[in-house]
Amino acid sequence: MSDEQQPRAEWIFPEEKKSNKGRVWLIVGLSVLAVAVVGALLFFFLPRGSDPAPTPSPTATKTATPTPSPTPTPTVMPTPEPTAPPETTPPPVPDPDLATFAAQVQPRLDDAVTGLSIAAGSSGEEAAQVVDSLQQDAGRLSDAAAPSSISSTWYESVGQYSARLGELRGAIESGSDTQGAMDAAAAALQELRTLVGL
Repeated sequence: MSDEQQPRAEWIFPEEKKSNKGRVWLIVGLSVLAVAVVGALLFFFLPRGSDPAPTPSPTATKTATPTPSPTPTPTVMPTPEPTAPPETTPPPVPDPDLATFAAQVQPRLDDAVTGLSIAAGSSGEEAAQVVDSLQQDAGRLSDAAAPSSISSTWYESVGQYSARLGELRGAIESGSDTQGAMDAAAAALQELRTLVGL
């Protein structure tokens, strides 16, 4: 045989397989993370009873099961015709005595005297603001529950006092002489004070 016909020996190395260790660790890590998340969700969202459920004792005696009793057939009741709801009247407000009522309204009446004197010594917007405050107090005086002995006179006098304050407010806005309106408001206020004995 010649040299050309002899087979030559060649070394053939198998291809190197790529390592899958990185992928395996990634899958293991994600699995552990998923289990941890599920465990945390179960821990926080599942209700936990304060007392564990009682376990039956092994020596517990069996109780006789009751025999089912025949269920009574329901009787059909006639539907009642709708009736109008009963009219509820609020309980009567107790009639206050004059001394109690005077003590209740005296602070506002005293403030009114002070407010009128302040309004008399000021002008323009400042005086108008004081009169606005006095009108609000007059509204509160009309809301007070007066004793029946003076109630009609009280509410009428409060209405007159409030009207005089309105006239005073108008005089201040127009810039005209306010002395006449001031005197009328002071007189109406004094009538209220006299009515409750102040």
